[in-house]
Amino acid sequence: MPESSRRKKPAATAPVTTGPAAPKPNPRWWVPVMVGLMVLGLVWIVVFYITQQAYPVPGVGLWNLGIGFALAMVGFLMTTRWR
Repeated sequence: MPESSRRKKPAATAPVTTGPAAPKPNPRWWVPVMVGLMVLGLVWIVVFYITQQAYPVPGVGLWNLGIGFALAMVGFLMTTRWR
């Protein structure tokens, strides 16, 4: 039986490509700040209702709700970047 001829060039190999870099882990302070903002927002709103809209900041009135929700929302938005 005749022998097959040798290849003149080496077999092609797939080029080595590196995938996207793995995301860096969050700093150690990320989770405590995230949870702290959510809890602080909740406490702010609860204090506002318990004190019959007099506190935590007496001069801003109903904006206290906005402040409490904003604090909690920043905490929730931080959860989307948590790794």
